[in-house]
Amino acid sequence: MRFEGWIVGTGTASGTRVVLGHWTRSPFGRFSDVMVERADGHRLLLAPSRRTADFIAATYAFDEVEVTPVVVRVAGRRWEITAGPLELRLITGRRGLMGRLLRAVPAPLAARPAWTALTDPPARLLLGVRTRGSAGGGRREWYGALDLLPVVSAGTVYDGRDQGPPAPVLPPVRFGFGSTPRTPSAVRVVTTVAIPRSAAG
Repeated sequence: MRFEGWIVGTGTASGTRVVLGHWTRSPFGRFSDVMVERADGHRLLLAPSRRTADFIAATYAFDEVEVTPVVVRVAGRRWEITAGPLELRLITGRRGLMGRLLRAVPAPLAARPAWTALTDPPARLLLGVRTRGSAGGGRREWYGALDLLPVVSAGTVYDGRDQGPPAPVLPPVRFGFGSTPRTPSAVRVVTTVAIPRSAAG
């Protein structure tokens, strides 16, 4: 199952970390979801439908799942995200060297599992992320990055409380085998999830 879109990750001074999946193409159509890990370690999934919530919860680990509208508005470099108890406003900056290098990778190549075997070591070293690994329910997952933009400013409100200025995504989030880049960023990706034949029916 292949998902194309953006993953946006940011931390906050309060310790709350947020990961947005903004999918322009997927087996479920166009949708967005938000994963939140609070400073106390509580992991929350906010998904727009029971179908997407069930799929994501079977792939990643959460302490709580909430089905709620997830609204994402993108205007140039400005992003506005509203989902349940979360409000996030952010601005992306200019593309750096890493972003320019990723944009040079053809999308069909980036989507191949064999390509992620080459990108995983440098991604771990430079960004603190993994591009391949085991997911929940015996699933396998591969991330092919196609672009990288820094998040230069962000404001996060969770459960009515301002979470403070943006901060590195530390400690790494614990939803799956990997986290987002340590530095707040927006990454355009092609994500492939392989489901075991028995689970696929």
